[in-house]
Parts: sequence; structure tokens; C-alpha cells
Amino acid sequence: MIPAPTDSSARAGSPGGAAAHDWVAAPEGAAAPEGAAGALERAIEAIPLVDHHVHGALDGDLSRRRFEELITESDRPVPAWMTQFDSQLGFAVLRHCAPVLGLGPHPDPETYLARRAELGAAEANRRLLAAAGVGHLLLETGYGGEEILGPTRMAALTGRPVEEVVRLESVAEGVAAEGTGAAGFAARFEAALWERSRAARGLKSVAAYRYGLDLDPAPPTPAEVTAAAGRWLRESERTGTIRVHDPVLLRHLVWAGVERGLPLQFHTGYGDPDLDLRRSDPLLLRGLIELVEPRGVPLLLLHCYPYHRNAGYLAQVYPHVHFDVGLGVNHTGARGAAVVAESLELAPFAKILFSSDAWGPAELHHLGALLWRRATARVLGGFVADGEWSEPQAIRVATMIGAGNARRVYGLGETG
Repeated sequence: MIPAPTDSSARAGSPGGAAAHDWVAAPEGAAAPEGAAGALERAIEAIPLVDHHVHGALDGDLSRRRFEELITESDRPVPAWMTQFDSQLGFAVLRHCAPVLGLGPHPDPETYLARRAELGAAEANRRLLAAAGVGHLLLETGYGGEEILGPTRMAALTGRPVEEVVRLESVAEGVAAEGTGAAGFAARFEAALWERSRAARGLKSVAAYRYGLDLDPAPPTPAEVTAAAGRWLRESERTGTIRVHDPVLLRHLVWAGVERGLPLQFHTGYGDPDLDLRRSDPLLLRGLIELVEPRGVPLLLLHCYPYHRNAGYLAQVYPHVHFDVGLGVNHTGARGAAVVAESLELAPFAKILFSSDAWGPAELHHLGALLWRRATARVLGGFVADGEWSEPQAIRVATMIGAGNARRVYGLGETG
């Protein structure tokens, strides 16, 4: 566990990810951990994590209603007879974020939100992001960009390197908004993608949201792309909404991303009701995976829950496939260790990465790191206690998943 001290002088952390270790404290009334389990826990707490898929923190104070909307994947109003704090994620906020803001664990929601408002968004963000102990962030900027902090401001707030992951669909929508004809769309998109991703570390597709992962895996022909672009541009003009969802265009965007050659992320599994969960199983990407394999482009399957075992299979059998359990760990809270354990069943450990998928309240950035560390320490500690793994093996695997694998896949170098 990584509760925060109330002394504000300790909150800024230190270079190289030492912040995670600075915040370690034994539970009140408990002795400091000893032996192998304690050494493993301390080693995991000290990893300067690479969050390979994350978004910016919200820049502004939040009402209770808005806060509750942001700790669920539902896009519906919270019913008057319930609260989203009564969930695994809500309880995790009250348990693990409250001490970072200077409260004891397990306050009621009113006390927590009052303290958050008293501190203000800027200070709450600073404390929570520092406590996460993340050493490098790969920020996906394709959603809600005006509401959240971008790479420059996130880097200033965290004091850590922040680099960008570019969303393919956002680039296409930008091209349409600037004005293009159907015949010129493909060339305009290609040029815009290369320019937009000049300094990026990766690309991302949200085809799962826009259509589903059961796309025809083959690249469309130029004639098909032109015809689909014409349909889409006419529809956008008629409706006033620019949102690419045509399956032919989505295939074209994905294959343009493959041609770009950067690691390519796919949202899979759990998300808001804008996607059909039945059509977000990563197994549906198998045809595409096999066609991409000769290109050697890394494919990153994000989140995956509840299909994370399927993702583990794909990572085992295809050398260019990697995955994480992302927001699944945040939303399962005290049950996150079960998700982490299942993610370790089939996949080679060099194929699993850490991410938080945090967007909005900095509580999600903090919990993404803390709950992953906590779950990983429990799972790997159990392997060590059972004599199945050695302690050095457990530390090495945790370090691979927490940082090393992302550094290799994205070419980040050995240190931040």
C-alpha cells in the first residue's frame, strides 16, 4: 500500500521515479514488512512505471455529479437512489486517494469531495500524480482534448517525460473538418498522419467504438476508399457531425497506421455503452494480426477485460502482439489482483505492459499505478511464497511489465 503523508514537502517526489518509494508507509499499528514479501513489495513500489496508454488530467474543479460520472464507464445519469462511490472504484478512491489529500482512509464521499474542493484541482492533481510514481507517460490525445491537460502541461505537472500517442480517427476527422474531396481524402490523410505523428511514439485506433473489431482484415482498394470517403463526407455535411465510422474507412486508417510503422494500439474489451462489448473481443482481430505479422509492427491490445485471457492467448502465439489490463484494474478495485493473476496465465511476460487509461480526475492516474503495484505484489508474492517463483524472478517480471517492456516496444531507452 502507498498512502501519502500529510507533510506537503514530501509530495513532489524526486527524479527517476523515486516518488513511489517516498510514499511507502506501513498501515497504522502494523510493523514494516519483513522478509521476501516485504522486499518484493518495496521493489515493486520503487518501479518508475511507464504508463503506455494514458490521457490527461482534468484542469478544473469538479462537482459531485461530474465526479461520479467520471468514475464509471456509463454515459447515463447516475440514478438518484444510488451513488457511484458504492463501487469497487469508488471505494478505492476513498481508501487510497483520501490519504494523499490529507484525510484518513475510508471517509464518506461528502468529506472527500469537500477536501478535494478545499485544495483545488491544481493541488489535488499535483499530489495525486506525484504519488503515482510514474516515470514516463505516453499520452493519447484524441478524446476531450480541450478539457484535459495536454502533453506539455502534464509534463510540467508531473516532472516526467510525456510523449504522445496519436489517434487515427481524430486525424481523419481533422482532415474532413479542414475540407477535402472524396478523391483526395486518402492522400490528404496520409500526409496529415505523417505530419501529426512526427514526434509521436505510437498510434491508436478506436475501431471498436466506431464499428467493432469484426472488420474485414484486408486493406481496402483505392476505389473502395474513395467511395466510402464520399459517403462519409456527404453524411457529415448533412448531419453536421464529423465522426468516422464507415468500416471501409476504418480499415483504411488502420492500414495507413501499419504503413506508418509505429506501435499501433487498439481499444479492446470494456468501455462505455458507445461500443458493443460483444464485438470488442480481441480475438476478432486475429485475421488482421496475421496480415500485419510480416510487417513487424507491434500491435498493443488495450484493457481487454473481460477478454484478457483471450488477449493473453494472442500474445502467446503471435510475436508482435502485446496487451495490458489497463482500466480493468481500476474498475475492479479490491478484486484487481484476480485480473492481474489471470493476465499472467498464458502470455509470455515480455508481452504484458502496464497502463492506467486514466482520463479526467487525477484519482484515476494515481489508482491506476497504486492498484497495479498492489495487485502485482500480491500475485507474485503468492508465487514466491508457494515456492513456484524465486524472489529475483518476481522482481524481474514486475519490472518488465511495469516499465521495461514498454521501453523496448516504444523505443524509449533504458531510463526516463
